[in-house]
Amino acid sequence: MIDLTHDIVWTGDIQSDAVALLEYHGRHDTAQHCLRVGARARALAAQFDVVVARAEIAGWLHDISATVPRGRFLTVALEWGVDVLAEEQELPMLLHQKLSARIAHDVFGVVDEGVLSAIECHTTLKAGALPLDKVVFLADKIDWDQLGRPPYLDDLEEVLYGMPSLDAAVKVYCDYLWDHRDHNFVPHPWFVDASRNMEQT
Repeated sequence: MIDLTHDIVWTGDIQSDAVALLEYHGRHDTAQHCLRVGARARALAAQFDVVVARAEIAGWLHDISATVPRGRFLTVALEWGVDVLAEEQELPMLLHQKLSARIAHDVFGVVDEGVLSAIECHTTLKAGALPLDKVVFLADKIDWDQLGRPPYLDDLEEVLYGMPSLDAAVKVYCDYLWDHRDHNFVPHPWFVDASRNMEQT
């Protein structure tokens, strides 16, 4: 594994260490995003009877691969032996979720397979997603790392807090992405499978 840690002094506290590592690499905005997603994941987990500590850890680490230069995602994935799909070769940014899971395991010592799964599919989701996967996926979409308010947020929050339903909220986002795909949209197979699953629920 490439050396991402350099002179980081580890405290053993995942939240603090994740922020320190991201800030060491100049990713201050990403560090704040990860803190917000961790907090949002914790709140959603409490609402939907998911273990809050697991959701929070996945939220803190979901974008930890921002420590890898974006232009090296594909090269690093191949170096680390990460399974790379054709769609990820076409759009290497899609690999960041897998790289984050690998860093969570190898650098932060996360061995909880459920937490690693939630990190690994936080962008695309996947078929057979468990509640923890959906919580982190939605937390990332609610507290997105772009400017302004997510255009789908009102509809998503209506089903999260009105009904409430994790699956209905996931479907809101999946439908939005399909309806607003542009020429840069690459249909990741995991997302396609997750979307189909939502259609059947």
